[in-house]
Amino acid sequence: MPWLCYLLLIALQFTGLFLTILGLPGLWLMVATLVGYAWLTTMGHYVGWTSLIIVFALALIAEVLEFYVGSAGAKKAGASRRGMIGALVGALIGGFLFTIPVPILGTIFGVCFGAFLGAALVEMGIVGDAAHAHRVGWGAAKGRFFGIVLKLCFGVIILLFTLIAALPIHGK
Repeated sequence: MPWLCYLLLIALQFTGLFLTILGLPGLWLMVATLVGYAWLTTMGHYVGWTSLIIVFALALIAEVLEFYVGSAGAKKAGASRRGMIGALVGALIGGFLFTIPVPILGTIFGVCFGAFLGAALVEMGIVGDAAHAHRVGWGAAKGRFFGIVLKLCFGVIILLFTLIAALPIHGK
């Protein structure tokens, strides 16, 4: 039974990593599946509180850093607070509306293009300078891209940590 749970855990961990690439809350699926695995295999037998806290902390740090990096790209390019909010809203909308039919990369393109448009349109409305709006939009798109990459790196770390910590051969 533990090996069946472990195989299910592995499948759901990879699913969570894939969802992270798509801009969805895949890290939280990874955390939830580890909690479920710990519960199914009797808490502490293979996965204890320490492992759960570490994975939760990594996911939380990744979310905060993704948000910060995404906003910092726009801010570094000279965006106002409203421009940074425009980039965030644009990224969310762009993930749905501007995704091109290329697996994985299409969604990343949609999110980054949406961040570009959101920040650029808001800044154009505020400042009225096309060059400034373009620079801010480009900064928002770059920040969003690097935020996605950073979050994906944390997802890989969570995946590797989980695969080792939950391995059902070292139970108490």
